Amino acid sequence: MAKASPRFVCQECGSVTTKWAGKCEACGAWNSIQEEAARDEIPKGLTAGKGRRIDFVALEGSSAPLPRLITGIGELDRVCGGGLVPGSCLLVGGDPGIGKSTLLLQASAALSAGARVAYISGEEAVDQVRMRAHRLGHARAGVALASATSLRDIIATLDGPDAPNVVVIDSIQTVYADSIEAAPGTVSQVRAAAAELIRLAKRRGFVLFLVGHVTKEGTIAGPRVLEHMVDTVLYFEGDRGHQFRILRATKNRFGATDEIGVFEMTEQGLSEVANPSALFLAERRGNVSGSCVYAGIEGSRPMLVEIQALVAPSSLSSPRRAVVGWDTGRLAMVMAVLDARCGLALSGNDVYLNVAGGLRITEPAADLAVAAALVSSSSDVPVPADMVVFGEVGLSGEIRAVSQADLRLKEAAKLGFAQALVPSRPRRDKSVGASAGTLTIRTVGHLQDVLGLFRPA
Repeated sequence: MAKASPRFVCQECGSVTTKWAGKCEACGAWNSIQEEAARDEIPKGLTAGKGRRIDFVALEGSSAPLPRLITGIGELDRVCGGGLVPGSCLLVGGDPGIGKSTLLLQASAALSAGARVAYISGEEAVDQVRMRAHRLGHARAGVALASATSLRDIIATLDGPDAPNVVVIDSIQTVYADSIEAAPGTVSQVRAAAAELIRLAKRRGFVLFLVGHVTKEGTIAGPRVLEHMVDTVLYFEGDRGHQFRILRATKNRFGATDEIGVFEMTEQGLSEVANPSALFLAERRGNVSGSCVYAGIEGSRPMLVEIQALVAPSSLSSPRRAVVGWDTGRLAMVMAVLDARCGLALSGNDVYLNVAGGLRITEPAADLAVAAALVSSSSDVPVPADMVVFGEVGLSGEIRAVSQADLRLKEAAKLGFAQALVPSRPRRDKSVGASAGTLTIRTVGHLQDVLGLFRPA
């Protein structure tokens, strides 16, 4: 029998080559290709008639509503679509030390009051997890705790009539299958371990949490196929220098994919933030140029955050552009429109933009707030402290309407704001006037109209 030739697998995208290379041709990653033992040949000749025929049903029909397990942590339940669906698999990713294990330990303790919960740690010893549970005040919770990394042992333990209702694997990169000749954490190991655990979870009907490491680019380590295998992908975001943490769903087969949960890191663990807008604006100072309050939407929740801009003279041939919490390309576009359509020359200045509180904004509706902050900083005229701003900026300088304006205005009125700078709305849309309440609505149709608000007195 001929000797099996070695194969080289990219640990970023999972592509296979016959020789080593410094750069993966499929995804462009450097130093990500590792040698792995070749697999056994796939059985040939899968002829018809050897398998069991599958049954088809019509699309029309009724199905029972999906039962859900309520964790008791409102922000986690919100992101998951209202609770945990039995038989589902959730992949939780985030930077090291951001709070993934803390959140899942708190969720396990809360679920243990009415369900059987197993917490399997492959990175920490049992005593280390106990110390965290004691610090969080959950030392007496009825959570079954174990430290294991062997996939064969984990499946043998969970595959039984007394299987738990919820299983946490922390993390999937530490689990290894002894039938695969590769190091734990490699593409082959992660893919095989996840596939077996997901298959077992769906057969036994328990909720499976998989903790995943992230790469330096912020994506979950391992092949992208891992995210396609699970039902829900949750990213735990935040800066360890801030106390706020954002739990964001990027994929959810049982709920919306644009919901977020807001937590605050305290000495007793992660606490829910019921009113994120008030917390993000707690340290805001009024009557400061370059500061603007943006009324945004995250999922179904309106959220008000402060956008800060600083325009300063530059002594460099290539002025600096520093952005935290927003898209750098979007900032370049807004600056180009201000320059070309409004005659505001910002290209020779250093520009710094920051979304206060560590939140990352991806909504185009923040364009007008960013433009207002830039104009305010450039002219040294503050945006009114009681004003909220939202709207999308087009390349010709027009201000375009955005969705769910009524929710944004209601949140602003609830927090005591007196006026709002919004895009001009079609006459048939009465929602702005109906939801404004005590707010004074100021509409703008072009970015040139915004410059008139910031003329020095």
